[in-house]
Amino acid sequence: MAKSPASEQFKLLELQSLDGHLKALDGRLRQIDQDPRIPVLQAALQDAKGLEAEAASAAEAIRQQLATLETEVAGLDTKIERDTARLNAGGLSKDLVALQKEIETLSQLKSGREDTELELMEELEGSEGALGDRSAETATAAAALQAVQQELAEKKADAQTERAGVLADRQAFAGAVDPGLLALYEKTLARRGVGAARLFHGHSEGSGMDLSPGDLAEVRAAAEDDVVYCPDSGVILVRSPEWN
Repeated sequence: MAKSPASEQFKLLELQSLDGHLKALDGRLRQIDQDPRIPVLQAALQDAKGLEAEAASAAEAIRQQLATLETEVAGLDTKIERDTARLNAGGLSKDLVALQKEIETLSQLKSGREDTELELMEELEGSEGALGDRSAETATAAAALQAVQQELAEKKADAQTERAGVLADRQAFAGAVDPGLLALYEKTLARRGVGAARLFHGHSEGSGMDLSPGDLAEVRAAAEDDVVYCPDSGVILVRSPEWN
């Protein structure tokens, strides 16, 4: 059975307290990294961006239609101006009649295109308004995500700073513990998640259970400098006369 002075064994309780603090901080950091709000907000932002992209595409399609019509109307204007100039220059009667009909046809066609232009302009106005709404929704979703990310970044920085301080304290304290006992503690901590716990009036704080009469008798029979283990949890039991 391993041995270490009782005074050294009592140090394990403080060491365990520091390790428990580190474990709690690690848990807090995991919770921060796995905050359930982040995937929800990221999905909302992606949805908003998708709707914004659709609205932008719809508005752009209307602009292209308008651009095509504007080009067509400009071409009709050019033809009408050309035919009007020819008409004004005079010529054979049948040629002038044909020119007049051509001008009328072109003017009607131009009028129809201009009506369509007005309709598209109204449609574009509505489409651009919808795009503005979608853009605002994207900005709102992005701001919500950024706010939570900033909140979590601050919490993580605080937890990491606290952890660094506790770890430094732990390393300094561990340096003052008997090396052989420390090795047993570290091995138990790695296997059990807890390295040491106190025995209090026959109750193991490692397992949360009372020791059986037989187990308790064995622990009480052990020498003061014997390193004993909890029969249920496997952690080192730290004893004192008033605790057992």
